[in-house]
Amino acid sequence: MKVTYLGHASFKVESDGKTVYVDPWLNGPTSPIKVNDVKKADIVLVTHDHGDHGYQEAIEICKKTSAYFIAINELAIQAKSEGLDNVHTLNIGGSVNVGGIEVTLVQAFHSCGTGAPTGFIVKFPSDSFYHPGDTGLFATMELFGELYQPDVFMVPIGSYYTSDVRQAALATKLVKPKVVIPMHYNTFPVIEADPEKFRDAVGETAPEVKVEILVPGFSKDLEF
Repeated sequence: MKVTYLGHASFKVESDGKTVYVDPWLNGPTSPIKVNDVKKADIVLVTHDHGDHGYQEAIEICKKTSAYFIAINELAIQAKSEGLDNVHTLNIGGSVNVGGIEVTLVQAFHSCGTGAPTGFIVKFPSDSFYHPGDTGLFATMELFGELYQPDVFMVPIGSYYTSDVRQAALATKLVKPKVVIPMHYNTFPVIEADPEKFRDAVGETAPEVKVEILVPGFSKDLEF
């Protein structure tokens, strides 16, 4: 699995010849790329409709690449109304298989304007990841870990709108991934956080989990 951090909560994940974008806020202040730089995408996932999670960029990417757009029912229906054909209208607990990639929609504890806030668990043939979207800590994360055993966990650490460092470290303990990547921090002053403090907290709560701190634009090849 190759993971590229695109700033804030945005990622490009490549595995088994497939490319998945999550919350592609490419117009954001920390994104190293723009939509015009996207050459290939198979699936684009949007966790919720807040402006810093790339709904409009997702629409543009899907129109450009013919990728599948996947989101909660109401948001996906809205995407259909904007001219997308390849759309899956999942709801909480539901899964869909797109070209050998299984995408499961799970709950998040946050807010939104359309539908409900969500996270995604994505399983490629070779590996998997869990992107919880914008969320605070919740106990059901432990069940997701038991059910899906994701290799990689992206978790918000910036507080104010989402979980903070301590909550994120405990979430890591609940999910039990092989690798955890902090996200959703330092984009704005109100969500300033020190990822090294997160690394230290994970070392105390889940020392078996490797922490990968990525800067926007940096790619990491992960092997499990």
